[in-house]
Amino acid sequence: MKKTPNKIITGLLLVLLITCFGCKTKHVVTDGNVNPDLSEKYVIKEHLKTAPSFKTLQAKVRISYTEDNSTQSHTVTFRMLKDGIIWLTAPLNIVRAKITPESVGFYNKLDNTYFEGDFSYISDMLGTDVNFEKVQNLLLGQPLFGLDNETHKMSIHNNNYMFQPNEQSSLFELFYLINATLNMESQQLAQASTQRFLQIDYLEYQTIEKQTFPKNIKVISLEGDQETIIELEFKSISLNQDLRYPFKIPKGYDEIELD
Repeated sequence: MKKTPNKIITGLLLVLLITCFGCKTKHVVTDGNVNPDLSEKYVIKEHLKTAPSFKTLQAKVRISYTEDNSTQSHTVTFRMLKDGIIWLTAPLNIVRAKITPESVGFYNKLDNTYFEGDFSYISDMLGTDVNFEKVQNLLLGQPLFGLDNETHKMSIHNNNYMFQPNEQSSLFELFYLINATLNMESQQLAQASTQRFLQIDYLEYQTIEKQTFPKNIKVISLEGDQETIIELEFKSISLNQDLRYPFKIPKGYDEIELD
């Protein structure tokens, strides 16, 4: 089986994992500042109401990938069947990827390689169990590992409601920042033992059919002194159309071995 450098695969899987969608609340009027009088329970309840409701979604996504002071930008077609499929394809079908609850797969026509597997590699990469539901929660701007007032505590930090577990996991520290409009502002995971840090910032939102989705997202991934930045811009979002999700690995391609 053909080997591909880890950083290339890590970058691609981060793009697949962190292509994010979110939705802001329509229930709270704010002047742009957080209200310290709101209870933890209220903030969490209103934030969870922001989860969008749709059957299918399609968008054009411009992805900029920066590593070692080198930046590449590409525009891909993104499709999603809620609770079932996440699908991406680059122009001319050069690269295509498909994620389902059971599998993760992609192929690259530029070097005739492919990968088919499950979530174990992403789980190993992040140091915690990852499944389709968690990926979808992140894509929809909802807490990756769940959020409730019984197991999390709230404080005010930089004009955001900051939530963290009452007891942080031994594997990683987790922080959620929710802004004054009760959108997810940022999700952050830190693993001191492995010098890993992942930060997903939701920078700008747009309204589509009375639902609000991110327009610009910035992802920062640190591992030791290696920094990777992924920036995403979502355009031409459409909801609830009949979509196809074709995925068939061409014959003669070499399987990628993930170390």
